[in-house]
Amino acid sequence: MAVHRLLPGLAVLGIGAFFARALAPVIGFNHLLLAIALGFVLTNAVGVPARLEPGIATHKLWLGAGIVLMGASVSLGAVRDAGWLVLLAILAVVGTTLLVVELLSRFVFGLTDRLGSLLAAGSSICGVSAVVAVAGAIRAREEHVAYAAATVLLFDAVTIAIYPVIGDLLGLSGRVFGIWAGISMFSTGPVVAVGFAHSDIAGQWATITKLARNALIGVVVLAYASYYAREANRTDGDRSAPSAGAASSTIRTLWSEFPKFVLGFLVLAVLSSLGAFSAAQRASLENAYNWLFLVAFVGLGTEIRLDELRQTGVTPAFVVLLALLVASILSLAVLLLAFPSA
Repeated sequence: MAVHRLLPGLAVLGIGAFFARALAPVIGFNHLLLAIALGFVLTNAVGVPARLEPGIATHKLWLGAGIVLMGASVSLGAVRDAGWLVLLAILAVVGTTLLVVELLSRFVFGLTDRLGSLLAAGSSICGVSAVVAVAGAIRAREEHVAYAAATVLLFDAVTIAIYPVIGDLLGLSGRVFGIWAGISMFSTGPVVAVGFAHSDIAGQWATITKLARNALIGVVVLAYASYYAREANRTDGDRSAPSAGAASSTIRTLWSEFPKFVLGFLVLAVLSSLGAFSAAQRASLENAYNWLFLVAFVGLGTEIRLDELRQTGVTPAFVVLLALLVASILSLAVLLLAFPSA
């Protein structure tokens, strides 16, 4: 894509980031959440002209770049100290959410199997990315993909607003709040936003936890692909293994949706732990990723469209709400017991 097509939208992201940083201390509002609010107002009150869309659509790139640079500020030693507990919490929440959504979808609310699986993947792993990855692996219908994605985006918008309030009311520490957001919220962008809105420590823990959770996308996609392939074979009366072509297609889909910034984050985190960056370099990188997050969150705000959220059906939203309540309440209770003085 020609650079000149990106410039108008990039300029809007940059201006929005500047105003969010400048206005936040004046109005007493967190600058990252203000950036999201500015994007939200732009898309819902004014509308995004077509000429701005290509540049604004790059916001996911800036979010990924910011996460990569944030790796230089992460201490792997601190992660190692709480690693097993965090890993167990991630596995428990992912498994519980998958199970609850699947059971409610199939046996309580009568949703189609594939729609229920898309909702389960999106709410348990990494939001819309997981929905798209699983949809490609199980050959879901386009309207089911749109429905599941809209439901996930609805709860992204809700949790961006609600989680910081809960964190303040309960007086959660940075580590507890960050891990809690990372294992119970849906999409990476909102998790990073509310984490850093709470504190730098919370932001780092939220990002680390969410990236670890995102890495499970491979397991979930392959599991769903295998399950639906067996179902198709059983329906056709052919119990043979899925074809090599189908397996290759699933792997390509998985790689295309895998958040590759995870790899860059890990490289910088390892280099940082080995002492590769001076204090001045770490400070410069921290300033850089803070600005990248601001730019990205203006774009993220434009993804929250009221007209699309209104079209989200009540039943899928209610299923996901129940799963979110179960996962968030249980995980927060466990974290408060595990880190009583953190």
